Amino acid sequence: MSLSTLDVSMGQPSRTGGWGGFATGRSIVRRPRILFSLTVIALVIVCAAIPNVFAPYDPLKLDLAARLAAPLSGSGNMHLLGTDTLGRDLLSRIIYGARVSAVVGTTAVLLAGFIGVLLGLLAGFYGGLPDASISRLSDIVLAVPYLVLAIGVVAVVGGGLATVVAVLALTTWVTYSRIVRSEVLTIRHSEFIEAARASGATPARVMFGHILPNISSSIIVVASQQLAAMILFEAALSFLGLGVKPPTPSWGGMVADGRLYLAQAWWASTLPGIAILLTVLATNWLGDWVRDTLDPRRIRVGSFE
Repeated sequence: MSLSTLDVSMGQPSRTGGWGGFATGRSIVRRPRILFSLTVIALVIVCAAIPNVFAPYDPLKLDLAARLAAPLSGSGNMHLLGTDTLGRDLLSRIIYGARVSAVVGTTAVLLAGFIGVLLGLLAGFYGGLPDASISRLSDIVLAVPYLVLAIGVVAVVGGGLATVVAVLALTTWVTYSRIVRSEVLTIRHSEFIEAARASGATPARVMFGHILPNISSSIIVVASQQLAAMILFEAALSFLGLGVKPPTPSWGGMVADGRLYLAQAWWASTLPGIAILLTVLATNWLGDWVRDTLDPRRIRVGSFE
């Protein structure tokens, strides 16, 4: 972060912040972290959408003769990133694994956001018993580690993509709920809310038509930062064997499959781990940028570089 400029904003978006931070491609090019983040995320999205276009091999095809082949090697067929313990092309499995991470991360964020925002609105708007009940439910969810909950859910209903999404959503909605509740408590007695009530607006209209649009920036910031956590949680569950069922390619599962062969085939675990690292890093940096851009009431020192 450069200290060459000092930009102090008092209730108004700064020259480099606010919605204008999204405005020009030139401002993005001048920020290497943002350019890197957008490039990585775009690559993950493209691989998730059309993996068959980029994958050189079938990710499920076994070739025991090429088992644990090193990168840039292969008997007759070149394997750019080598093969895994069953001779499957590692590059193809990493590309197809992007689909699992993208689908699980995005779906879990949307589902957790829907649950958390709805409960947060109800708690902050009505107060009293609804607020107390939702707050106690939040405390219970926070008291149960997500891995313990995941093990319990998988033991009852079995693994799979839907189970992973449900577990992640049910363990992360509290973040949205508490932030939305605090935002609603701040503005529910504002003049424009009282005016809407005086004009005969129903409680649902007030919550979803007046309050929700005014706290949407906070929700977007939380969602952008939670996406990285969802991708990492999915990888952790797959690593423990609680995520997507084999032989479906999953980055966490690939790291787990190759961990016993690190001494003789470092690429089997390291390369999927690098894919997780780059994706989570890019998503975190993008989330930080979104947070700085949508928060006009801040002291901004320099630029996010």
